[in-house]
Amino acid sequence: MTVWRRRGLVLAALVLLGGCSNGDFGEVRPMLVRDDVHDWLGPAAVAPKLASNFEVTDEERKLRDLAFPLIEAPQNRQRFDAVALEYGGDGTAGVTPKGYAGYLLGSDFRSPSGRYAQLHDDIRNDTTRLPQFFETAARVIDLDVKRKKSLGYVSSLSKAERDDALRRIRENSALVALVRTRLAQRVAAYRYTLERLVIATPSAQAVEVEQSLNQLQAQIARYQNPPMPWVREPSLASSR
Repeated sequence: MTVWRRRGLVLAALVLLGGCSNGDFGEVRPMLVRDDVHDWLGPAAVAPKLASNFEVTDEERKLRDLAFPLIEAPQNRQRFDAVALEYGGDGTAGVTPKGYAGYLLGSDFRSPSGRYAQLHDDIRNDTTRLPQFFETAARVIDLDVKRKKSLGYVSSLSKAERDDALRRIRENSALVALVRTRLAQRVAAYRYTLERLVIATPSAQAVEVEQSLNQLQAQIARYQNPPMPWVREPSLASSR
């Protein structure tokens, strides 16, 4: 199935399902997406360089699934066509301070407290997503280190096989780097927006939001500094 045809089917589903695309934490309901919905993220992370032809492993697919909501702009999780973005398009465009502030300040809320609550929810959702993503990333990177070392011991290794292995390693590394970049952008966007809310509609809620933002920033810093926490699985060699 071509990319455009697949996106067309997704958009048709949106028309039928209306506003029921998002569930808890702004996540798209599993019934609306395929298992390989985010496989395109690897090639997108290394474009215009060539991507690997190897099949995506379960851990690599999980890494891509967990990466997507941290890469796309947080306001996109609330769009009526959020499902379509899961399949590509401008889903990797990221967020800018003015773009997020414009979305939040321009949205129709019954009171200013609603804007503070939405900002707090977006920050909380990112904080909740970080541990699982970085723990998965650490496992994938650990396996890639072993994969690269094993290339010297594989019999009759062809150039195509070697290139595909190295390309997949590059994809996984580039995807983690992209998430790190997007996280820094998100923190900047949240802080910029909070400052605009404070001068436009001062509220005691700002203190709670700032505390959550500081917590998110501290958690990001923890994962930015290697080594990332993970449980190393014993290798075959060490078990002998």
